[in-house]
Amino acid sequence: MTRSLYGAAAADGVQAEWLRTGEVPVAVYGLGKMGLPLAAVYAETTGNVTGVDVDQSVVDAVNDGDCHVRGEPGLPSLVESLSARSALGATTDAAAAAEQASLHVVIVPTLIDDDHDPDLSAVTDVASSVAAGLSPGDAVFVESTVPPRTTVDVLEPLLDDRGSLDAGEYGLAVCPERTSSGRALEDVRGAHPKVVGGVDDESTRVAELVYGELVDNDVIPVADATTAEAVKVFEGLYRDANIALANDLARLTDELGVEVRDAIDAANTQPFCDIHTPGPGVGGHCIPYYPYFVLNWLRGDAPLVRTAREVNDAMPGFVADRVAEGLAARGGTASEPTDTYATDGGAVEGAAVGVLGLTYRAGVAETRASPGVDVCERLAERGATVYAADPLVDADGVQAEDVALEDLPDRDLDAAVLATDHDEFGAVDWAAFDPLVVVDGRDALDLADSDHRVYTVGRGWA
Repeated sequence: MTRSLYGAAAADGVQAEWLRTGEVPVAVYGLGKMGLPLAAVYAETTGNVTGVDVDQSVVDAVNDGDCHVRGEPGLPSLVESLSARSALGATTDAAAAAEQASLHVVIVPTLIDDDHDPDLSAVTDVASSVAAGLSPGDAVFVESTVPPRTTVDVLEPLLDDRGSLDAGEYGLAVCPERTSSGRALEDVRGAHPKVVGGVDDESTRVAELVYGELVDNDVIPVADATTAEAVKVFEGLYRDANIALANDLARLTDELGVEVRDAIDAANTQPFCDIHTPGPGVGGHCIPYYPYFVLNWLRGDAPLVRTAREVNDAMPGFVADRVAEGLAARGGTASEPTDTYATDGGAVEGAAVGVLGLTYRAGVAETRASPGVDVCERLAERGATVYAADPLVDADGVQAEDVALEDLPDRDLDAAVLATDHDEFGAVDWAAFDPLVVVDGRDALDLADSDHRVYTVGRGWA
């Protein structure tokens, strides 16, 4: 028997039992890095989930019990077992999945276009398919991170217009994912409290009931859908602004004559201080995008949000400047560069520079908005020959030659940049290189006993 939760007269405990026994069919739209783990947790709880994705190879993999998402502990074995017992299947036919489901979970990405305007096309495409299949009592959960007011200003009118139901005949709630790559299952299952907010009280109740069954942590109901959207976006804005503060301070290292990282660590022993860690920039599919969900979506100005993004966007250029500074100072001291130093290129032109790390974070095969990619671009723009090494991804589409890590010493390098602190880089034999200018963006290298000239972001020249 198929049951729906929105407006159901049965007691909450009975409805929770419907969910656990698979009487509430679930469709999860989007089977990417966050979508597949979410679908898997829904399936292990309910035993009745259809995943939807536009990529046929992803659908085929899930139906074969294979996991296309890499680097997520426990996910491959979970997908295999769920597929084997038909708890999780997949299709490219969103409309058919919507017709069969009574709980619809949307977790497709919101990107930004070339003008940094939010691109809701993936979310609205899914909503159009869901609308055609909605039945009275169905519920739609938006796990995608979207600009505040997207649900009430865009999605609810679209669902009403494209479907046969009116508002109040189905539930609609925002339940934003709070998940990090590399620990997705842990996070979905409840490493953090789950925030839910509906367009009406009944939608919030249904969301609270469902996630009360899925997660081991608290479920926090907030006032409405817009509040829930804002919670997720605000989390990202906080991190972007905090990292920008750390990066601003790191850029003062030489003038202050202190190791800013040590000062930050000591400052953070005060309970009201929590300065984040400086680095070569901020990457990934979340933090660099969320500021534009405010700046290029809402009418009000947010100068701090804008400035933080500008500071973090400038860090790859700052790293390239330090390469130029070190190369210009060869023969003198790095703390007192020669007059030939110029941040618009200078000594970088014609230099051979190795960049270690193209992914935005160690151990995660994701290059969106990656500082390592941007460092390559900045160096190439200044006339350097760039060689990029990364154990997880290649340099396709990057202004750099893809090089295996073990082949880097054969490239007769003038400089090297550590942009991402992959564990594999701990095996680099720095003694195999002739003396280099090394810029360590992550404070991960110990080259004090080498002949290399080393600059560490937040520590300065060694």
